[in-house]
Amino acid sequence: MHTPHPPGLAETLAGLLRKASSELPPDVLRALSAAHAAEAPGSPGRAALGTILENAELASRRSVPACQDTGAPSFWFDLPDGTPTLPVREAVREAVAAATASGHLRLNVIEVPSGKQVASNFADGSPAIHFRFGPSGSPSRATVLLKGGGSENQSRQYSLPDSSLGAGRDLDGVRKCLLDAVWRAQGGGCAPGILGVCVGGDRAGAFAAAKEQLLRDLSDSSPAPDLAALERRVMAEAGELGVGPMGLGGRTTLLGVKIAALPRVPASYFVTVAYNCWACRRASCALSL
Repeated sequence: MHTPHPPGLAETLAGLLRKASSELPPDVLRALSAAHAAEAPGSPGRAALGTILENAELASRRSVPACQDTGAPSFWFDLPDGTPTLPVREAVREAVAAATASGHLRLNVIEVPSGKQVASNFADGSPAIHFRFGPSGSPSRATVLLKGGGSENQSRQYSLPDSSLGAGRDLDGVRKCLLDAVWRAQGGGCAPGILGVCVGGDRAGAFAAAKEQLLRDLSDSSPAPDLAALERRVMAEAGELGVGPMGLGGRTTLLGVKIAALPRVPASYFVTVAYNCWACRRASCALSL
């Protein structure tokens, strides 16, 4: 039995999915344009970025997906404390169905272990829905991220110390892990990529926190000075690896590095990397509930 939801909520969320699928955020477009200008004229990296920018413009103008892999949606809802969540989940179900029917989401959900395709694109655990509660009377907001399978495959988790990397339990060890993740991805995650990172936490919670960092604006910095410094250093050093756009070589291997930290238990020191491709498809809007 379906739970009634506030009028217009499903339509609003369907519009949010369509926007995320077809319109890259302004900060991502600015970063791609700056990267294009920084690559050498006539180089494969510059040509790749030119094609990416042309693709982004066409997708936005025609309201079609920016990538054939329309990604796995993840939703974050910021709601006042006490807001019922079942109606919101039902609105997400309807929104996903509408975005699938319009072609802004492809049939991307596979049942395990049967291997059958889920026609509605909605199943237990898919899409991922996160609720964050604020004080009573605080504004309601929805954010969605569409993360493709190619970049999801390049996400990694390290446990420090790591003798193979010479990485100890400190921020320099974290740095070595992040550069290793970038090097191992090469062009497999459709570089230039964005790293969402969580230092610490448990294995499951750290992956969720790392992915959430991909919601941050590319121009921001961590409020923790030591993490902000590490973000800048990894960005610079990743550019020196020579991976370049789509793994073709060049100066731009990353568009951003976003690092958060969570408490850990003494026995564990995890470094978790949520790798995202250049198509950082996220969108957010206010809600009337």
